Amino acid sequence: MARSLLVAPAAENVNLARTCLGLLRALDRRGVNVAFVKPVAQPRADGGPDRSVALVTAISALRPPEPMTTAELEQQLGEGELDVVLDKIVAAWEPIYERSDVVVVEGLRAGPSALYASSLNQALARALDADVLLADVWPADGDAEGLAEQLAIAAGGYVSGEQARVVGCVVHGLPGADAAAAGGPGKFGTAVAGLRAALTKHKLRLIAGVPHRPELTWPRVRDLVHELHPDILHEGNLSRRIKDVAVMAQGIPGGIHALDTGRLVVVPGDRHEVIMAAYLAELSGAHLAALLLSAGTAPDPQVSQLTRATAAVGLPVLLVELDSYQTATRVRDLDPGLPVDDTERIEGVTNNIADALDPSWLESLTSTHRPRRFSPAAFRYQLVELAHAADALIVLPEGHEPRTMRAAVASAERGIARCLLLGAPDEVATQARHLGLRLPRGVTIVDPRAVAERYIAQLAELRRHKGWSEEVAREHLADPITVGTMMLRQGEVDGLVCGAAHTTAATVRPALQILGTKPGSRLVSSIFFMCLPDQVVIYGDCAINPQPSAEDLADIAIQSAASARAFGIEPRVAMISFSTGTSAAGTDVAKVAEATRIVRLREPGLAVDGPMQYDAAAIASVGQAKRPGSPVAGQATVFIFPDLDDGNTTYKAVQRSAQVVSIGPMLQGLAKPVNDLSRGASVDDIIYTVALTAIQARAASARA
Repeated sequence: MARSLLVAPAAENVNLARTCLGLLRALDRRGVNVAFVKPVAQPRADGGPDRSVALVTAISALRPPEPMTTAELEQQLGEGELDVVLDKIVAAWEPIYERSDVVVVEGLRAGPSALYASSLNQALARALDADVLLADVWPADGDAEGLAEQLAIAAGGYVSGEQARVVGCVVHGLPGADAAAAGGPGKFGTAVAGLRAALTKHKLRLIAGVPHRPELTWPRVRDLVHELHPDILHEGNLSRRIKDVAVMAQGIPGGIHALDTGRLVVVPGDRHEVIMAAYLAELSGAHLAALLLSAGTAPDPQVSQLTRATAAVGLPVLLVELDSYQTATRVRDLDPGLPVDDTERIEGVTNNIADALDPSWLESLTSTHRPRRFSPAAFRYQLVELAHAADALIVLPEGHEPRTMRAAVASAERGIARCLLLGAPDEVATQARHLGLRLPRGVTIVDPRAVAERYIAQLAELRRHKGWSEEVAREHLADPITVGTMMLRQGEVDGLVCGAAHTTAATVRPALQILGTKPGSRLVSSIFFMCLPDQVVIYGDCAINPQPSAEDLADIAIQSAASARAFGIEPRVAMISFSTGTSAAGTDVAKVAEATRIVRLREPGLAVDGPMQYDAAAIASVGQAKRPGSPVAGQATVFIFPDLDDGNTTYKAVQRSAQVVSIGPMLQGLAKPVNDLSRGASVDDIIYTVALTAIQARAASARA
């Protein structure tokens, strides 16, 4: 099972890309099939474009998808469309997840220009079901306790319920790199030990203390040229690195000590003695980074003539209009980021981080089995992808209903399903114009009155045992829902969705009369997909059976587990009661216990447990205390309620009180897919119900 790892900041302006590069390199060294995703591009502090994807591409064979732009993100967040943002991100992430062992996800960098970064990173962790690795920088004052507290505060934002997503911390820039390289404890070892101890107090793990290596901060002269755009008097070797800067206010010989290898010398162009001394130093083997002449003054031609013999030694000579102070300031403020074409420096930074990562933790990323938890965004993406593959034709008997029409158009345009609207064509067309809709090729209109006659004899024969004559059948076929159900029975469509303007009984009754239950099912039941903040779970039965028997309850559990599998959710079935195990007794508890026994007998490979209280099923610590050793306790994905009172009340209480989105009800046990809508259903509710129905149709076809 693939694992997602979100790299997130614990403070402002932490460089996340470097942490991601180190992770990618360390995992690749171990033969892990690793991938990278940058969900949202953020402009750099200097206004330049985000480099993360380009950096990954520069040193690996990975080809990450292009990230969403900051402008697009901010527009959609401003319109309150966080779910749309997450859906797009998951759509880019999911195909990569499916073919990878570990997916490294770069979160948003925090800072004044991205005040939403923290909340969006937390939403990303939930949407991608990702573990979180926090990145931070060693403080200038060396306060390990303060840094640990800062990391602990950041980690608190990634706790949902009892699930703490933060798996560790990476801290950059620890002092004493020389001692670390030599193997001695020194300042580096002391800093690592102190930080590890401070983090342990907050139950956090240090995954890497990355040593500060000054040479990995040195830009090339080429980078200076790129930002300052000087006149190039002599190009020399622009790949030389700038270790530090000397502004030559002192004359020669007093300033000779500043003419050292790797130093950028800033001096006005009329300081000829310094210029000549710089050339002589170069000839003597002290390879300056470059000579940067300020004040817009070029050297006297006679001096240039004297020094022409040094042209072959590679000293770059540059000229800018700014004075020496302004020039030095501009040099100091050079972009500290990694240029995409500086492979040497990128490799050095990458390996420095990769070498610092805890090997045992890296090993655990692929050796530990962790069941996938479908987040709402991932589940919605899964629905759309599975429905698209099904290529089903879904009949919508409420063809004139505005929400239904909008959902049909959206479903067809997004490739979720082809839709057939039942209604008078001229009335549907008029309604479409009123709504500003253009019906695409994937939406067709059929007049139910024009086709009803061809089903009369079949329906009368089907219901003859109930005394139906052809006249009675004709009366029932005046109802578009009955017409749509007959179309489904005859295989002219793949599924039916209705209920935006009708009761549940009006939708379900024709299905029971005409389709009946599928082989092996005792009854028809329902489930809701409950989109909790961190995952999607299934509740059943919440809409159909008021007082199921033990045998009925077992059938509902088995149907619900099969539905979970069909939608990519690993079924771990909790049979809910007011008692866990034998903690209480009574007829209701006995019914649930018997239902659990029947499920185990019929489906020996299914993870099921009961009777179980809701908290024992849903919360790890409670489950461990009340039902130790259970394969379900604390990690249930399918919750089966003992009766409709409990099921319907619980689903509505969770939906309304916790602001949880529920998708459904989805009907189970019918011979062919029929699904009911709430009369308060939104357009999105209808779209996702159409998707559910299309997926059910594909599963039914596969069984046939």
